[in-house]
Amino acid sequence: MKKELIIKAVSVLVFIALSIGVVIYANADRPKYTVTENSGVEYETARVLSVIEDNTVIDESVENQKKGSSELKVKILTGRYKGDICKVTNYFSALYNVDVKEGDTVSVRIDTSAEHTYTVSVYNYNRIPLTIGLVAVFFAVLVLMGGKQGLKAFIGLVYTVFIILFVLLPLVYKGFSAIPVTIAVIFVTSAVCFLLIGGTGKKTVSAALGSLAGVLIAAILGAVSAKLGGVTTFQTDEAEALLLVKSTSNLKMSGLFISGILIAAMGAVMDIAMSISSAVEEIKLANEKAGFAELFRSGMKIGRDAMGTMANTLVLAYVGGALNMMILIYSYGVSFIQLINTDFVAVELIRAIAGSVGIISTVPCVAAIGAYLYGHKNNK
Repeated sequence: MKKELIIKAVSVLVFIALSIGVVIYANADRPKYTVTENSGVEYETARVLSVIEDNTVIDESVENQKKGSSELKVKILTGRYKGDICKVTNYFSALYNVDVKEGDTVSVRIDTSAEHTYTVSVYNYNRIPLTIGLVAVFFAVLVLMGGKQGLKAFIGLVYTVFIILFVLLPLVYKGFSAIPVTIAVIFVTSAVCFLLIGGTGKKTVSAALGSLAGVLIAAILGAVSAKLGGVTTFQTDEAEALLLVKSTSNLKMSGLFISGILIAAMGAVMDIAMSISSAVEEIKLANEKAGFAELFRSGMKIGRDAMGTMANTLVLAYVGGALNMMILIYSYGVSFIQLINTDFVAVELIRAIAGSVGIISTVPCVAAIGAYLYGHKNNK
């Protein structure tokens, strides 16, 4: 027992050391936006001291949105100009409508043109308190409903977001191929999340390996479909901006489209993988004599019930994200041939189908791995 604890402790320490090393390497040349005393653009927080003049009217043609402008007196709360009081003109239109009153905090843009010479404009609402509040609500609900497991799930989520921001993005920006890096990140983060939630054991192993298999299947189908349909990252909405980034970095755009599919599918794949793995474990505990065939059949039966909802989850997530564009296309009354051959529809179709197939394929993979591990007494 003592030897096992030592091995586990050493393994954890080695993993932490490797993780720190990867993070340090990935962020060694992280791009930084810098400003000087004489120039630069900064985004800071300011408080509205008073509304000096209100020149707005209600525009009924655009659902009662305000148009016009108002004069504000604001006090800068953050940054190098903290404490300065400025007069700001807040412009209103159908697309830009930051309606604030005395006492509100706003995000402001500060353009410096010379030393101690700058202009201030209203950028947007200050959404930092809202963001913190939503995260706090999510954390509270997760812990209240899930208890200790909920806390572990939150820690796993924080770890996943951290790895994406500080490992995946920097490495891809450095020029590493996006798909292998994404697969590695998915495997590591899913393994850590499974270990936090399920501990070390057969359930965690089957869930981790099964989810990785599902993600790989999604990657293969997405890559083949994209090749056949002539869809690449260059057909996405962000292609033009990414080309500018590519001109000043080693970024490789070719794999970003498939990587996006994998990341989007990862959450649902992990969900169904742990569900099937837990179910197989419970069946084995209830019936010690259950062998591979019985466990596999039970895992598949439970998985079939979850397939439809999991696939719907991913497809509807894509539909919800593209709803505005879909309404716009619908309003044009385009023909089916034109619609189905647009880059936008092809991109979203491949994303949705590849991700859904990855989710569905996870079920037999986890069921088979779990049945094998639990169906044989010698598998430790």
